Amino acid sequence: MDIAVVQFAPGTDVEANLAGLRQEVRAASDLGAKIVVAPEYSMFSVMRLDERVVKIAEPLTGPFVSGLRGIAAEFGVHLVAGVAEAPGGDHPADRIFNTLVAATPDAEFAAIYRKTHLYDAFGFRESEVVLPGPLDPPQTFTVDGVTFGMQTCFDLRFPEGIRRVAATGAQVLLLPAQWIPGPGKVDQWTTLLRARAIENTMYVAASDQAAPRGSGASMIIGPNGAVLAELGDQPGIATARIDLAHLAEIRTTNPSLSLRRYEIRPE
Repeated sequence: MDIAVVQFAPGTDVEANLAGLRQEVRAASDLGAKIVVAPEYSMFSVMRLDERVVKIAEPLTGPFVSGLRGIAAEFGVHLVAGVAEAPGGDHPADRIFNTLVAATPDAEFAAIYRKTHLYDAFGFRESEVVLPGPLDPPQTFTVDGVTFGMQTCFDLRFPEGIRRVAATGAQVLLLPAQWIPGPGKVDQWTTLLRARAIENTMYVAASDQAAPRGSGASMIIGPNGAVLAELGDQPGIATARIDLAHLAEIRTTNPSLSLRRYEIRPE
């Protein structure tokens, strides 16, 4: 199965972001990808979150997510992208969920994940605008015998969360991000992505925003930590093939998942 990470530069025009993403998915589909991963905050992107993202947030029945589902159906792919979800209900009106939506070729939901580790670091306070997602069992979905799990951006720095995804049975981790640029940030990004692949013996497909609001460096990594495809900081598409036979070989040689002696449980 071929997978693609699309790296583009969403801004503050929600409709333009959806239209731009559609062109990226079209191009990825033309390259043969059946799974397409877009960045965190594909719906609306700023350097610092504030009331603007609250104002444009939508429920998952809104036009942007409906558009994502339509794009997935139009090009016959599973599409994963980050959205600003209006939580509704009893949740505070001045907060959103930072949500990943996985849409199917039938325009249905394959999985939904709400970011649990919020970016309160490097001088940023995502928690001032974003609600942490519930500590539910990992969200996974299966396509042609391959099981995919999802995490978002700052989650990458918490190996126990991704270990839970692997322990649930995921063979591929999909990780949309808006990895904010800064000194050493690309080195940290690439090191952490490869570490998560190696320690969990799983493929990792990470889609970051392009410059200037993201660091770029989107990449696909094999279960042995080898970089299979990568991008610079400009818009582009990287593709690679998920090979379950190769995965099985790596997990036989390095059975770290089966040898672990600790369980991961939510607090």
